[in-house]
Amino acid sequence: MEEEFWKKKSLSELTDEEWDALCDGCGRCCYRKYIAGRGKKERLFYTKVACDFLDLKTNRCTVYEKRFSESPDCEKLTKEKLASCSWLPDTCAYRLLQEGRELEPWHPLVSRSRDSVRRAGICIRGGIHERDCDDWMNYVLHAEKSS
Repeated sequence: MEEEFWKKKSLSELTDEEWDALCDGCGRCCYRKYIAGRGKKERLFYTKVACDFLDLKTNRCTVYEKRFSESPDCEKLTKEKLASCSWLPDTCAYRLLQEGRELEPWHPLVSRSRDSVRRAGICIRGGIHERDCDDWMNYVLHAEKSS
């Protein structure tokens, strides 16, 4: 891959390899979210409840190659779907670049270290698997106004 490719190309111009490289590996997209309320009262809730296939220590999917067949809730993030994925964390490289912002200094493409995401405190700590959770409301991290 070309060095700093994300600064030279639009998201739609990225190769599949470059697109995949934008993922910082934080695992936040693998944590459950839900929307409650309607209209002005609609809120998006982020939780500490993780997909059962997420390794809570490494923030890696344990069934990555077959994740869409193993987990029907797993959504493939594509260039075409990106605009409708307002649930992505505000630290997500895909969201940052779509909004015309720069990658964070801790992003592995910038820092050149996969461990920089964990060291920066971006990964969710104290997560619980969905199979071990009785009520997601007990594990809400925060809520935002839904768009």
